[in-house]
Amino acid sequence: MVDLENQTAEDHTFILGNENNAATTSKVSRVVHDEDYIQFGNEKYLKSDLMTAFGGTLNPGLAPPPKNDLANPAPLGLSAFALTTFVLSLINAEVRGVKIPNVVVGLAFFYGGAAQFVAGMFELAVANTFGGVALSSYAAFWCAWGAIQVDSFGIVSAYGDDKTELRYALGIFLVGWFIFTFFMCVMTLKSTVGFFLLFFCLSITFLLLAISEFKGSVPVKKAGGIFGIITAFLAWYNAYAGIANSQNTYLTVKAIPLPNLQDKRD
Repeated sequence: MVDLENQTAEDHTFILGNENNAATTSKVSRVVHDEDYIQFGNEKYLKSDLMTAFGGTLNPGLAPPPKNDLANPAPLGLSAFALTTFVLSLINAEVRGVKIPNVVVGLAFFYGGAAQFVAGMFELAVANTFGGVALSSYAAFWCAWGAIQVDSFGIVSAYGDDKTELRYALGIFLVGWFIFTFFMCVMTLKSTVGFFLLFFCLSITFLLLAISEFKGSVPVKKAGGIFGIITAFLAWYNAYAGIANSQNTYLTVKAIPLPNLQDKRD
């Protein structure tokens, strides 16, 4: 048992008005923690259980796991994102001289798109807003990217022979995803090293690919491909961390939390 008397407690109170407009104080939640455990209300958990990669369900910080009978959907979404990113990034880097990305279209629609979207919806079902927004958004990215590559959508043909305008349009498209990813990256600063690096490298990937479109630079595009490959392996790493446990493997992953700067200031 853990001695709760010597633990740090954070009490959150709210002022509620009664019928006579008198102010009453109600203690609505209590967070108690020590080096190994954290307690939310009347529930106590091991910090090591909560600080696995993605908090078990694509969660960037300490939070009590949702009580439900659903499996963890995060590894599916991460795996879908990883494989689709890996293949496209190899082509962006022109590995083995391959430059045409159309082989990725199937992955973009069915794995990076549909499978990741389903995972994102299940993240919302288990009350994980961050996971649901992240997976669902990147699923939409892959579907949008696939639509650009398919002639029947008429996206590329709308620009006619003006390749410069097309490149600028694609650059704007990628800048938008860079901005979104950067904000998601900021929301991982209290999570794990692996989780933060995933979003950080993805931000750099989008930025480099956007620059390559604006400048028409093949070397910058190849650099974006290399960062994309790194991003894919980081996504696989976090997916593995969410699946691997002592029941199915001897090789489990221990999460490395980022330094808590707030605790240091206190």
